[in-house]
Amino acid sequence: MSDLDSKPAETLCESAPGPGPVAELYPAREVPLGGVRGVYVERVLPQRDLPTVGAWCFLDHFGSPTVTNTGAPPDIDPHPHIGLQTVTWPFDGRIRHRDSVGSDVRIEPGQLNLMTSGRGIAHSEYVVPGAPAGHGLQLWIALPGDHAGIAPHFEQHRELPVLEAPGLRATVLIGSLAGVTSPAIAYTPLVGADMRVEPGADITVPVDPRFEHAILVIEGKVTVAGTELPPGPLLYLGTGRDELPLTSANGAHFALIGGEPFGEELVMWWNFVARSHEEIVAARNDWENRDVERFADIAGHPPEQRVPAPPLPGLHLEPRRRRIGPARD
Repeated sequence: MSDLDSKPAETLCESAPGPGPVAELYPAREVPLGGVRGVYVERVLPQRDLPTVGAWCFLDHFGSPTVTNTGAPPDIDPHPHIGLQTVTWPFDGRIRHRDSVGSDVRIEPGQLNLMTSGRGIAHSEYVVPGAPAGHGLQLWIALPGDHAGIAPHFEQHRELPVLEAPGLRATVLIGSLAGVTSPAIAYTPLVGADMRVEPGADITVPVDPRFEHAILVIEGKVTVAGTELPPGPLLYLGTGRDELPLTSANGAHFALIGGEPFGEELVMWWNFVARSHEEIVAARNDWENRDVERFADIAGHPPEQRVPAPPLPGLHLEPRRRRIGPARD
């Protein structure tokens, strides 16, 4: 799944010092993915005041029960990415992924797809016929500047490590949590985990105090460090915490993301993550001009079967500062 907005806004994500421990709620917004079915998802990153959590820069919840008009994600024809990793984590449904480095795989619930775009990659995502309606998470991780231009590659992980404690089961998708490390390749210090707590749980999970963290509830309710969190909004927890107290009366399923505050400015537009407006323009031109050295054709798709890039806005982007954390001169 990708950003199908036909008029995507340009966003400059500026780094900011960590604010220390906080508990800030950021509402989800319903975003259309297009297609004849008019499918919507809930998007909680980026936010105007919170463009990133660590290197995490994009988070969609597709198939969410709280969305007004939900359904299976639409088939998405070949489209490009630069400067990021896409993380696909389904709870239900089946998706066929094909890309310009030769990958052709189906992803099942409990499996992780991780695509690293680097300098440039193209991919498609199709719903597997006969599979249940899709439900899951789609996330992006910004690549740091020294890896933004690496060769594109793809990983699928069918088995992932699990952190287990009384009342808790946490699958570590990427990065490390409480000494449990995923085999998925990360280019910045971070964590992404799928967490489930049992009814009546009252537990404490160790976390890295250097990281900023955020939690998105998928199902149920969980109280995190004194803040009760239902499905929908993103709870941003700041930095400086070495543990997360968790309680739940009836059990809950939620995602934890975190990482070292990202110390680089990012420009995000459409399906591109870059450092400048000019990089975005160059990537868009390469896609529209069918530069196969950067965005190769995908086996099984005719060259003309591709998503056209939206028109660029008429204005050069302006900085938009992250408004959380200590004031800066």
